[in-house]
Amino acid sequence: MTNQSKKFTPVLLGSDFNVYGMARSLYDLYGKPVKAFAEVSLAPTRYTKIVDLELIPGFSEDPVWINEMKKIKQRYATHQEPVILIGCGDGYAELISKHKAELEDVFVCPYVDYDMLRHLNNKENFYKMCDRYQLPYPKTKIITKQMYESGETIEQPFGYPVALKPANSVEWLDIHFEGRKKAFIIQDEAEFKDVVVKSYTNGYTSDFILQDFIPGDDSHMRTLNVYVDRFHHVKLMCLGHPLLEDPAPASIGNYVAIVPEYNQDIYDRVKKFLEEIKFTGYCNFDIKFDTRDHSYKLFEINLRTGRSSFFVTLNGYHLADWVVQDYVDDSLKNQETVYANQNTQDYFLWLGVTPKIFEKYAKENAAKKQAMQLISEGRYGDTFWYAKDKNIRRFALYKWMMHNYAKDYQRYFVAK
Repeated sequence: MTNQSKKFTPVLLGSDFNVYGMARSLYDLYGKPVKAFAEVSLAPTRYTKIVDLELIPGFSEDPVWINEMKKIKQRYATHQEPVILIGCGDGYAELISKHKAELEDVFVCPYVDYDMLRHLNNKENFYKMCDRYQLPYPKTKIITKQMYESGETIEQPFGYPVALKPANSVEWLDIHFEGRKKAFIIQDEAEFKDVVVKSYTNGYTSDFILQDFIPGDDSHMRTLNVYVDRFHHVKLMCLGHPLLEDPAPASIGNYVAIVPEYNQDIYDRVKKFLEEIKFTGYCNFDIKFDTRDHSYKLFEINLRTGRSSFFVTLNGYHLADWVVQDYVDDSLKNQETVYANQNTQDYFLWLGVTPKIFEKYAKENAAKKQAMQLISEGRYGDTFWYAKDKNIRRFALYKWMMHNYAKDYQRYFVAK
């Protein structure tokens, strides 16, 4: 049942799965297409009636972005209702935060101030905050450009394999070279040196995070999506248990199968952290279970909803509506925190690939058995294929994407 009586206008930035999932959540509740702006058109938002996408060349970076946003602002300047601006990627979230003072006279911008965003986006600073708030994370060493330029051997204290990831994920988006990945699992000294050299010679200037590699397959991961209201109170926490990841080099770390999970200890620790630092808006955390000491270790915080975060909506917690309840209804003030997934009978499996691909490649364990049971009961869904937005072109696009996934798994998948 849709609710058309609420007066508000959402504006999304981006054209990826995250955008489509947020638009789908809103369309389900309010029955209206959602306006989005982006630099390029990506597959999830093509041939759709629920996302009104407008493309703007160069829209992913300043100065084009803020100049175009000032023009867009004029379109909405006479709107009496709240106009809510949501960036669905790291870059857009950072740009909104950076220019919040220039946008807030027209837009609701549910983001932390720029100083805090930069602090949290930088993994070094984030790990220092984890120390302060007793949040476990993998043993870490910082690699700087200065170390590389000194010409001295960079000591690697953990033994191989190790994890290596850019500290500045936004800057990393603009770095390109053969073999570039979102994050690296380094197998030996030669590979470690090669990645560091290629990164810095191709323009990367920030630090790298070198980490002790936590053993275990994709099913050791967890993902946590959170909404924190404008008064810095956590209102929604929804934990997911990923069972399979995308194996393609450019997409490592992207989940393609998530079953809901409940863990009050994780909820309590992260809630305390977010409320004490006075966070606001959406965020999600990547976490891994370490079998060596039976702890859940935080990898990073993303200051936006996640690419796979539609699993939250699929399980009944309409993710996009929390910001509406906060800024339009003002109805969250007296609401207790929702700790999602306490009833396993309500669980739905979220898939980004076909059930066939999932069954073939996901590790055999109790969680997979549970997921296969959900599939057999028809209790699963994905972000893209939406009953209210079906047409022949989206169907063909869906088949094409699944065909490409099947090829990627054949080519890149390595059992852990």
